[in-house]
Amino acid sequence: MKKLNGIIFDVDGTLLNSMGMWRDLDRTFLRENGIEPPDDISDIVKTMTVETSSAYFVERFGLQMTPEAVKARIEQLAEEAYRLHLPLKAGAKAFLEQAAHQEIPCVIASANYPALLHAALDRLGIADCFRGVLTPDTELAGKHAPDIYLAAAKLLGTAPAETAVIEDALHAAETAKAAGFYTVGFRDPYSREDWDALEAVCDQVTDSWQALGDAGFLQYF
Repeated sequence: MKKLNGIIFDVDGTLLNSMGMWRDLDRTFLRENGIEPPDDISDIVKTMTVETSSAYFVERFGLQMTPEAVKARIEQLAEEAYRLHLPLKAGAKAFLEQAAHQEIPCVIASANYPALLHAALDRLGIADCFRGVLTPDTELAGKHAPDIYLAAAKLLGTAPAETAVIEDALHAAETAKAAGFYTVGFRDPYSREDWDALEAVCDQVTDSWQALGDAGFLQYF
């Protein structure tokens, strides 16, 4: 068994109960632009960064908007939810407090908008639980590449093999596992179709923060 020396957290679908909002958000944006959303639109964009999905909307649907304008509008639609409404998953705050008590450093690695993440973290009173919040930008690729996880481990001061990555998305878990991290799959209801594959990829899976904490995960893996 190895001692756990650092944790990299995803946010949407793991810490935050927000995936339902994002599935509705794509459809809300397209409908306000006169487009009936294809049934598979959420599955298509779920592995994209927000910049990539904005460009995709412009190209696929022939929108008379720039990708930057699409991104700005989606941010506007989502901002209120993060600033005012979206809740933590049950047991998440207690898990973070337990990690802090055991002096295990934590970092966020998310494909979401930084402003939205900070708004939710501040409102929920957990911003101080993390050494930093990393998101894709011009120098840091999305979760199809290991860059964001390696940068997070550098911020933690830990090696991948002693660092856990907690993800609900299959493609993200696959990336982290291939980069040498200990991976925990969080089974969010909105990714139910990937649960079997997530279990096959990850070192362990969980349905709740309480279950993960009760399993002794914060001591050793």
